[in-house]
Amino acid sequence: MFRPAMISRFLISLVIFSLVIFVGVFGGTASAQDRRQNAPGEFDFYVLSLSWSPSFCEEASERGNSGRSQAQCGGRPFSFVVHGLWPQYERGFPEYCERPSPRLERNIMTSMLDLMPAPGLIFNEWDKHGTCSGLGARAYFETIRKARAAVKIPEEFLQLSEPKTIAPDDLEAAFIKVNPGLSSSAISVTCNRQRLSEVRICLNRDLQFRSCEEIDRRACRRDQVLMPPLRGG
Repeated sequence: MFRPAMISRFLISLVIFSLVIFVGVFGGTASAQDRRQNAPGEFDFYVLSLSWSPSFCEEASERGNSGRSQAQCGGRPFSFVVHGLWPQYERGFPEYCERPSPRLERNIMTSMLDLMPAPGLIFNEWDKHGTCSGLGARAYFETIRKARAAVKIPEEFLQLSEPKTIAPDDLEAAFIKVNPGLSSSAISVTCNRQRLSEVRICLNRDLQFRSCEEIDRRACRRDQVLMPPLRGG
C-alpha cells in the first residue's frame, strides 16, 4: 500500500523529470538566441527593406487611409523608398530593444524624409529596429543612408509610367545585374495579393551584400507580381 509521503515524492520526481525533458527538447534550440534576445547591438546582419511606394499608396487608398499617407502618396512620384534597416539574427530578429526608447529628435526625422517619406514610419522604425542596432539615433539613420546608397535601383523602375507585370525572379535579376556582388541568396521579393510589396536585401554589419537563407524563404511565391506606376509628377 502506498503511503502519502511516497506518493508526494513520486509526484515531485515526475515534475522534475518533465522539466528536464522540456528543457532538453526546447531549450537547446532557443538558448543560443535567448542569451542575446533583444540586447542592443547583438545581432548578425541587416536587412534593407525597400518598399515599392505605388503599391503602398494604392493599398492605403483601398483601406481608406489616404489621409495618413499623404506625405508619401501626394504629389512627389516616389518609386522604391526605404521601409527600414532591420537588425537580424540568423534565425529570427530582435525588436523594441529599449523600452521606453530614447526620444528621436525631430530634426533627425526630417533629415530622412527624402528616403523614408512618412514621419510616423521613421519614428516607428527607430523604436522597433533602431534601438536594436546598438547605435545612437543619428548614427543609426546615417547607417540607413549609407545602406541605401550601397544599393542601385535598376533604371527601368525609376520612372515607371505604366503598370508593369514582372516575375519576382526577373525583378531580382534586374537588381543583381546593376549591383556587383549581389547574389540571388542575398535578395528577396515580397508581395501582397497580386502587387509587389518590397525588395529586401541582406547586408553584413559593414554593409556588404551577404546571403540570408531565412529571409529568402519568406519570398513571394507568385509567378507574376504587378508594379503599379509612379504617382504624381
